[in-house]
Amino acid sequence: MRRFWVETLGCPKNQVDSDKITGLLVRDGMVSAVAPEEADLVVVNTCAFIEEARQESVETVLALRSTAAEAELVVTGCMAERYGAELAEALPEADRVAGFGVPVSIGAKPSVPSAAAVPVFDLLNLPRPPAEAPWAYVKIAEGCDRRCGYCAIPSFRGPQRSRSADVIVAEVEALGVREAVLVAQDLASYGRDQGQGERGIIPLVESLCQRVDWVRLLYLYPSDLTDPLVDAICATGVPYFDLSLQHVSRPLLARMRRWGDGDRFAARIADIRQRQPEAVFRSNFIVGYPGETEADHDALLDFVADVGLDWCGFFTYSAEAGTYATTLDGQVPAELAAERRRELAEVQDAITANKRDQLIGREVEVLVDTPGIARSYREAPEIDGIVSVPEHLAVGQFHTVRVLDAHGPDLMAEAVSP
Repeated sequence: MRRFWVETLGCPKNQVDSDKITGLLVRDGMVSAVAPEEADLVVVNTCAFIEEARQESVETVLALRSTAAEAELVVTGCMAERYGAELAEALPEADRVAGFGVPVSIGAKPSVPSAAAVPVFDLLNLPRPPAEAPWAYVKIAEGCDRRCGYCAIPSFRGPQRSRSADVIVAEVEALGVREAVLVAQDLASYGRDQGQGERGIIPLVESLCQRVDWVRLLYLYPSDLTDPLVDAICATGVPYFDLSLQHVSRPLLARMRRWGDGDRFAARIADIRQRQPEAVFRSNFIVGYPGETEADHDALLDFVADVGLDWCGFFTYSAEAGTYATTLDGQVPAELAAERRRELAEVQDAITANKRDQLIGREVEVLVDTPGIARSYREAPEIDGIVSVPEHLAVGQFHTVRVLDAHGPDLMAEAVSP
């Protein structure tokens, strides 16, 4: 029996694609290998969001080629879709480069992208196997209708395509999970594609809440965080707000072709905290975008220090071919951008550690993902910290635990007797 190995890089949306590729391979009679060196087919689902991600993708392909020397090696995902034949030429180590909707099974043709390599299936709506964990990412839409200055995703993922609510609900039921983590490039715009249709994120969330214990939303554009959506998120029992802010300087955000500023963001966060004091916030910020001044950087530092988000990611700007940002003046030297990123990370690490320390002594409800590893609603899977718990607590079940200690982002807890 032929065996496969799927290596996934990049964002949670890529993990959903990998699950669907896995489902196809299993349907074709293959079985999952325990390690890449034991596989007949190795699939690398790549990320192309920024240069750092592309470099990691290439390094992973080369490493797997060495590890699984006899396997058929297929490169798929965002890099394959974005660069096609160029990538196939640059990576002779790969046997094939297959974009979205092109089969990755053993012996599938063409060997390199060509006009014949047209999609033969819709990856977005393919079924997927039941989840192995008690949670799963659920992609509710593909593509994006926005044109942020730094982002090339619409050029290879296309405009937004929302899945039907019935299909999403059926997928969640088939996954058999306790927590559904909803993902999309622009989650709050679900249902309204290319300016047509009605936003349907709230009724979708309400429907899913009747089927799983936790519904978590990742990647919310701040201008779309309406009062009804805030109420719907709080009603899920997972008051976790992942806000795509990117910066706080109004002039710089305008150069990013994005909405908002630090005052608006701070006011919205304060309003949510007033409604739900236990709300948790995550965001990401771009450092070193063209035109970022020291004043802009200081404003972001002040915002991070004053607002006190629970979790933050900081990314240095990466010039993406074909994007508006590459036409702008005021390029920030890489060394300066890296220094600014380190400053921000240092401030945020202290904030996150302090917030985790505040939980010591408290009882919290957790979902056990694997023996000894759990999460409360405060931690998104694979992204935030974890809660270490006694290994006898049943996987896939909710338990009440008492926090004993904190080490940076991670908590240690003991079981509380019922």
